[in-house]
Amino acid sequence: MKSLPIALVAGTILLTAGAADARPDTRAMTCAGTQALIQSRHAAVLTTGPNTYDRFVRQYGNECDWPEVPMSVAVPTRDGPCRVYRCEEPVFSFPN
Repeated sequence: MKSLPIALVAGTILLTAGAADARPDTRAMTCAGTQALIQSRHAAVLTTGPNTYDRFVRQYGNECDWPEVPMSVAVPTRDGPCRVYRCEEPVFSFPN
């Protein structure tokens, strides 16, 4: 009987801890709110769809590992597509 309350408390703690680390969802945020969140944290992992997420960074900063650089991408937000940055390796296209 004593193990039941302990298991209940442990389960509640685990659920609460998991909810605190949930990724913000860009689809529920405004574009300005999404951009402000990224700027304030310098980098943030955000949910962008039902089964998708990514790490987004400030345009100017050192959040990307070399040779990656911040590249502009659009994410869905409550008020339409929003331009933010994520780390990608640059692709150089030289004319033939």
